[in-house]
Amino acid sequence: MAISVSTETQHALEGLGLTNLGNVHWNYAVPVLVEQAIRRGEAQLASNGGLVAYTGKRTGRSPKDRFIVRNAATADTVAWGAINQPLEPAVFDALRRRVVAYLQGRDVFVLDARAGADPQSSLPLRVVTEYAWHSLFAKQLFLGLTAEEAASHVPEWTILSVPGFKTDPQRDGVYSDIAVILNFESQEVLICGTEYAGESKKSIFSVLNYILPQRGILPMHCSANQGPRGDVALFFGLSGTGKTSLSSDPERGLIGDDEHGWNENGVFNFEGGCYAKCIHLSPDKEPQIYNAIRFGAVIENVVVDPATRAPDYDDDRFTENTRVAYPLEHIANIVESKRGVHANVLFFLTADAFGVLPPIARLTPEQAMYHFLSGYTAKLAGTEVGVTDPQATFEACFGAPFLPLPATTYARMLRDKLNRHHARVYLLNTGWSGGPFGVGQRISIAHTRAMLRAAIAGELEAAETYTDPLFGLHVPTHIAGVPDAVLRPRDTWQDQAEYDRLARVLAQRFVDNFAAKFAAQAPELAAQGPRLA
Repeated sequence: MAISVSTETQHALEGLGLTNLGNVHWNYAVPVLVEQAIRRGEAQLASNGGLVAYTGKRTGRSPKDRFIVRNAATADTVAWGAINQPLEPAVFDALRRRVVAYLQGRDVFVLDARAGADPQSSLPLRVVTEYAWHSLFAKQLFLGLTAEEAASHVPEWTILSVPGFKTDPQRDGVYSDIAVILNFESQEVLICGTEYAGESKKSIFSVLNYILPQRGILPMHCSANQGPRGDVALFFGLSGTGKTSLSSDPERGLIGDDEHGWNENGVFNFEGGCYAKCIHLSPDKEPQIYNAIRFGAVIENVVVDPATRAPDYDDDRFTENTRVAYPLEHIANIVESKRGVHANVLFFLTADAFGVLPPIARLTPEQAMYHFLSGYTAKLAGTEVGVTDPQATFEACFGAPFLPLPATTYARMLRDKLNRHHARVYLLNTGWSGGPFGVGQRISIAHTRAMLRAAIAGELEAAETYTDPLFGLHVPTHIAGVPDAVLRPRDTWQDQAEYDRLARVLAQRFVDNFAAKFAAQAPELAAQGPRLA
């Protein structure tokens, strides 16, 4: 029913101040957690065997309610601001006492796990939560322990998740009825008031983004796969750029789809599972994800038929951010160790809805730093009257909401990794060609995969290139399986004057974003961006 734990381990909860609890459910197996969640009325089974739960009004992360305790450990190291909001230690302590009082007499589920597949860089965790389905979520997303490891497990970090406890802004010094707080001194995450399970996953990612660089390890928001010869490719990109689709390759093993570290041994997954979007999911478009949703998977906010319990992935009445969590083992063709050698090639993915960036470009290490800091993609044109241009989005390091340290810290670490291991970097545009969204066409996935294969195989290193006069990018003139015209975006437009206009609009946004965020910290990189003069 559960992995046994020593009396000493169970007493560890008392060290957290958690006494006089109700039933404490330790390290339950997947079937038991499913049974408990159903028995307690937290969730229901879908026809495909997945466990369906609903998160109420919070159907995604709550970044405005996220805080880091400002203390001796963090005062001079964290990049404070709108993302990393400070909370004073006394405020945290008072709120935590109220949470402990709330838990008196209540049942909790405890999971011992770890983050980081490389044993030398692994972070031991303990997750304490009110809900069985939250414990199942954590079990599928974090890395599991053997029975022997669990018996002697000593967590470095604890997640205390109490979705039933609503914070009081007047009393608790926060902004709403929920709060997500990271305390690097007590080494715990406190999650109050939200049933959205993804907060636990992303909180630990933020923790790793703080502690690993201090150990010389680069944390990365990317997917990773491995070729038959053991070569490793990394895929960075914001939502909608194709990160999950392109890293899922039948000819390459999947190391992981979201969060990785790069240490002296190579690349390793932080997690043991996947947390995939499932809006409009179909077996044709995303067969791996579709087939991974079976018993043990946790499905969030998906509408199910009340009679058949069949999921309707097209119904977004609760949210478009419908999600599913499942272990990597639900996917065929994975790298079981969740580790690989040092990366050979990196791809920065963008879905350029302006339609002006080349479909692929080779980056120098300095250009890679610039584009890593920029983290560009473009959303589709808005619906507001008169707004027809796409909307540029810039997110530093392709993961700004989870970076406690200055973004330049991660960019410089990336440059050092590239130089040391001679890794190649490409900007890969999965967006539009022949015009912006609404005029042009999305770049063919067949062409994108041909470019991807050529880059991974090293065929583009000696290829003839031209330099884009505005963006300064080095673009191949020919790639097998790709029409030459596609590699020259301006040539695909009928209205080339409009291409020139939109290209300068986008270039100016790159320049303005870099000037506002990074000119003071990395002035030497400004020249690696667009050339507007």
